[in-house]
Amino acid sequence: MKFFVSTGEMSGDLHLSYLVKEILKENNQSVFYGVAGEHSKSAGVNIIQDIKELAVMGFTQAVMKYRFLKKKAYEYLDFIEANNIDKVILVDYGGFNLKFLELLKERRTNIEIYYYIPPKLWVWGEKRIKSLKLADHIMVIFPWEVEFYKKHGVKAVYFGNPFIEKYQVVKNRGNEILLLPGSRKQEVKKLVPVMLEVVKKRKDEKFLLKLASEDHLGWIESDLKKYDNLKVQSEITLVDAIKRSKIALAASGTVILELALMGIPGIVLYKTNIINEFIARHILKLGFVSLPNLTLNEEVYPELLQRECNSVKISSEIDEILKNIDKMDTKIKKIRKKLSGDEIIKSYAQYVLKGSSARDD
Repeated sequence: MKFFVSTGEMSGDLHLSYLVKEILKENNQSVFYGVAGEHSKSAGVNIIQDIKELAVMGFTQAVMKYRFLKKKAYEYLDFIEANNIDKVILVDYGGFNLKFLELLKERRTNIEIYYYIPPKLWVWGEKRIKSLKLADHIMVIFPWEVEFYKKHGVKAVYFGNPFIEKYQVVKNRGNEILLLPGSRKQEVKKLVPVMLEVVKKRKDEKFLLKLASEDHLGWIESDLKKYDNLKVQSEITLVDAIKRSKIALAASGTVILELALMGIPGIVLYKTNIINEFIARHILKLGFVSLPNLTLNEEVYPELLQRECNSVKISSEIDEILKNIDKMDTKIKKIRKKLSGDEIIKSYAQYVLKGSSARDD
């Protein structure tokens, strides 16, 4: 069986890699091609487009890459037809994959399409569900999504969150404050200066700045060596970094969920340009932005967005969390419990392999 896969970001690539590994365990005759990254490549995907070239954050960057992505979409369609692909798995990356889904159904009405981890339509606008409905199967990884799609007449399959099987609670933690500015250039350039103000303000604390790559040092204008209470590492794993830390300051994204599942408290940081902020405030339907908070429908992890993302506010929230650490730990445990399931990734893999008959189960 031949699969074509399409994702566009590191988090989607990670989830895709889990799914590919499990499908290959269930059926080692499966062959995967597509748009993915290092994680999926290691899992067995034949890469025809590396996601490093697709990184887009915000609306302004997306507009600039529109022509490039449109050209790529037609290249992928030609590849699918030339290689007689049986099934397509789309993972997240809604800005591209929803349009790609439309084009797929126009050109190949008989191909079976799975949308795994669909875009957050409760944030980005429910009208886009019209495009999502074109997928033959929708597989979600958060429980509240089932009801959301049911409300729109769409059946969504949910077995639990795959990260539950990948991340265990870190019981013995250290005393450092972990800084996670994200993996995108825009995130690092916006958040690191704010984080360094916190480092400067809290001289009695020890900080660990974890960069996604050593190359990202080139995006930081400050001289990091002048901060005696700061250590910078890129090779350390997230798990090992958490073992050294008591709390984390992290860019909004998948990493917040990873923190929650490993049991560490933290603060969500988000800072973007004026154009993106205007669109976010006036067009998008924003409630909570972090997945742990959405899971419990309450602010477990303080969210400091835009103007509130400053050293004074961050430092105040650190103090508040450390004073009420037991209370926050209890809520974090509830997040993990709510996202749990049995043989989660295996269940998604079997669903994909079962095919069209799975819809009727």
